[in-house]
Amino acid sequence: MTSEEVFAGLKEVLGIIRPNTDLSVVTKDTELVRELGIDSLSMMLLSLAVEEKFKMRFDPSAPAPTTVGQVIDAVLSAL
Repeated sequence: MTSEEVFAGLKEVLGIIRPNTDLSVVTKDTELVRELGIDSLSMMLLSLAVEEKFKMRFDPSAPAPTTVGQVIDAVLSAL
């Protein structure tokens, strides 16, 4: 799976978690909290949805991602 495929899938998940988000402006540098308004509950939902979509598990000992690109990197490293 490529980075672009993960990015597209992540944008699908973000569209569900944050339905009022303009996904056309989301880039790999977009900050989850500051720019997308992801709070702790949304982060949990995002994590679960991403794990389900990509059939993977995030490393619980790794620091939480703060940008879209870091989520993509975490998914790719877990696959």
